[in-house]
Amino acid sequence: MKDLEDIPALMAEIGKRAKAAAATLGFATAERKHAALIAAAEHVWDHRAAILEANEKDLAFGRDKGLSGAMMDRLALDEDRLRGIIDGLRSVAEQTDPVGEVIAEWDQPSGLHIQRVRTPLGVVGVVYESRPNVTADAGALCLKAGNAVILRGGSESFHSSTALHACLVQGLKDAGLPEEAIQLVPTRDRAAVSEMLTMTDTIDVIVPRGGKGLVGLVQREARVPVFAHLEGIVHIYIDAAADPEKVLKVVLNAKTRRTGICGSAECLLIHQDVAQTIGRDVIKALIDTGVEVRADRALSGIEGTVPASEDDWGREFLDMIIAARVVPDLDAAMAHIRTHGSNHTDCILTEDRGAARRFMTELDSAILMHNASTQFADGGEFGMGAEIGIATGKMHARGPVGATQLTSFKYLVTGEGTIRA
Repeated sequence: MKDLEDIPALMAEIGKRAKAAAATLGFATAERKHAALIAAAEHVWDHRAAILEANEKDLAFGRDKGLSGAMMDRLALDEDRLRGIIDGLRSVAEQTDPVGEVIAEWDQPSGLHIQRVRTPLGVVGVVYESRPNVTADAGALCLKAGNAVILRGGSESFHSSTALHACLVQGLKDAGLPEEAIQLVPTRDRAAVSEMLTMTDTIDVIVPRGGKGLVGLVQREARVPVFAHLEGIVHIYIDAAADPEKVLKVVLNAKTRRTGICGSAECLLIHQDVAQTIGRDVIKALIDTGVEVRADRALSGIEGTVPASEDDWGREFLDMIIAARVVPDLDAAMAHIRTHGSNHTDCILTEDRGAARRFMTELDSAILMHNASTQFADGGEFGMGAEIGIATGKMHARGPVGATQLTSFKYLVTGEGTIRA
């Protein structure tokens, strides 16, 4: 490996190795990829003590940096979360291999038989912050889809990511696959990120997973194509026809289960007809659980709320804070979401099927939900085993990016000495 201080040379070598590995992975058998992921899962469990010890170093680093409670929660690992990582690796392993899947096929009058077939993207670069589980999720999904991957984790999760990466590499070795298929950038130097964004000869797509600052940097500076994972400015609209019991269950779960994930609710929109009934009850319940509710003028009379500022609309708090406002109707709710949302995940709570249909048809978020917690905005919960991120753009992949979304396709054209007239 090159000198860690010579970032361009270091990244050039990592890119070269990834490209070579991708050429092998493109036709690796489903059985070998399955074996690598199962072995990696076993190594995570066998080395759990070392991984948790590494995580303690990261938590100490995070405390010294003054990370918020929500960010520290993102960073923290324990045996239950390691079991979740292992379950994710095993789940991805057991999925149908997407590579080689015939998406469509047809015959032409010319005599040609044409197939559209899934094929790997090549080399994926993943830039992420804080959450060490992304190391395992991204490595597993890229491998399943036949892609080599270059992982650049956040400085906060450096030790945890390194320990998890070692388990993935050992899994590759056990299965006889190139260990360069999953590489972790071995430096906290931010110059490595800037270098990745210009590696057009060796990286086929960049996936940024983190806060607004990181994603904005990648989108501004990348010369490599990007699957954007924008911040989760998640709205829940409580309609006039909402069920009070469902509202309480869903809103409390959507806000408080884990505040530091991108599916956490950040803004509550309440129909004016239920603002002082269902709306008042759910706001009181949020306050009782320790949530700071930043309310507009119409809700300011509810004890315990604090006044919302204009900056609170369209803000990702990632904390025990939620903004709340009254809207006159469904159209106003959708207008607010179009203005302040991030096209990530939005939800309607209603028993009016027509209102739900309009909400889910007329809004263009990557994930739209009806009477369900936005905490389900997760590839694992969608049956993908894991996700590499929630893509909020419209090109190629959208919503949870699993193994299938990390493929492209090619056309296989067969003739019998067929020529064009």
